[in-house]
Amino acid sequence: MDFTRTVLARRMIRAFKPNPVPREKLKRILSLAQHYPSAGYSQEVTYVVITNKEKREKVRKLRDLRSDAPVLLIPCVSEKIVHDRYREPDKIRSGGKEIDWPIPFWYFDVGCSCMLIFLAAVNEGLAASFAGSVGIFNPGLLRKELGIPEHYEPVGVLSLGYPDLGKDILSPSLKRGRRSLKDFIHREEW
Repeated sequence: MDFTRTVLARRMIRAFKPNPVPREKLKRILSLAQHYPSAGYSQEVTYVVITNKEKREKVRKLRDLRSDAPVLLIPCVSEKIVHDRYREPDKIRSGGKEIDWPIPFWYFDVGCSCMLIFLAAVNEGLAASFAGSVGIFNPGLLRKELGIPEHYEPVGVLSLGYPDLGKDILSPSLKRGRRSLKDFIHREEW
């Protein structure tokens, strides 16, 4: 599939067929997701992949997640890894201090990695969706259930599988339409 068609075909799907995702497809998707931009090439993003039915059910209950996808991906990011990287000799500023972080770039990086999963899924004939704050989001519950190290923060749940478009319900928010390019783009200044 060409890139433009892939981007335009991507949307959040919430209804999935029960068909398992072949390991080769999952491996290709996650291999592409590894090519996200990373602050200082710190590579601070990792995923917990859940295909076991009982484990998926536990995560769904923890998150009040209504997805029936055969694969759940838990994107996790480590702020600590970025700080550690920026304390290394090639990244340290003059004066021996780490840079200031007015924007937490690690969240940008994990978002980029998730977008690569969304696009790679479409390219593989699959679909994906993200659930961030569905229900009461307590990252500590996911961390405990999945054995995620303390310095990693689970940022949500990605559902992945074959879309069941016959059962999928479009979000009512789509009625708002997409903003015009003139509202999206500001040239040279706002």
